[in-house]
Amino acid sequence: MNYFERAKYFKTKKRLGQNFLINGEVIQNIIDYSGVTSEDTVIEIGPGVGFVTEQLVKKAKKVIAVELDEDAIKELKKLDAPNLTIVHKDILKTQFSELCSEQVKVVANIPYYITSPIIAHLLGEIDDLNNANRKQIKDILLMVQEEVARRMVATENSPAKQYGLLTMLSRFWAEVEIKELVGRRSFFPAPKVNSALVYLKVRENPMLELSDYAHFRKTVKAAFAQRRKNLKNCLLSGGFSKESIIKSMADLNLDENIRGEKLSIEMFGKLSEELLRNA
Repeated sequence: MNYFERAKYFKTKKRLGQNFLINGEVIQNIIDYSGVTSEDTVIEIGPGVGFVTEQLVKKAKKVIAVELDEDAIKELKKLDAPNLTIVHKDILKTQFSELCSEQVKVVANIPYYITSPIIAHLLGEIDDLNNANRKQIKDILLMVQEEVARRMVATENSPAKQYGLLTMLSRFWAEVEIKELVGRRSFFPAPKVNSALVYLKVRENPMLELSDYAHFRKTVKAAFAQRRKNLKNCLLSGGFSKESIIKSMADLNLDENIRGEKLSIEMFGKLSEELLRNA
């Protein structure tokens, strides 16, 4: 199937970040990685002209395609699949409960400029214990920039610029894995960066058991707010008292000059609890 020939007749919109996947092998891999069966309902975010959609409808019980572009919707309607529902909406303004009541799998080739907001919309923030969207999702397969994928799966041992708030947002509520790197020539028009397929298995419970998740979020946000500063000074700037910072870091045997990106998520949890206790 010549996806390039089909894609080039569609006028893509730069303002919507449209880059259509035209690599048939990668499209098939998306279907395989997603593990969609005839028992599954799939919410596809940003289906575009439907190259992945037309494969999903062959496997899934139901596919709900959420697309913002009216011209793309006209193309999607040509699929004429009985198990396909097309929803003309902005996913960031859409709750999954409006789309269906059952558990779903999510497949998304999303505009790269709204990756973080979409992940937050799907999983909820790290202190959002009862996020309704997350509770409906089994797992998520996302196409994102390779650089973003590296940040999503990062640890304290990764390069400093990779490990940060997006790491926390992704890993706190999901087990995250890069499935495949995807070259820029797999898209039309070709983006300036390479991409990656990232699989997120949604957790039933958060990664850490904490007494105050809002306080944990505040701690993490402060730690990564000013990367040129050490952790102690970042926490000071974030509104924590000098006495509680010094006491908490000493209790955890943390060097006063350590930077936030050197702390594991588990250690951030311990630090948050100590700061709360020493406040």
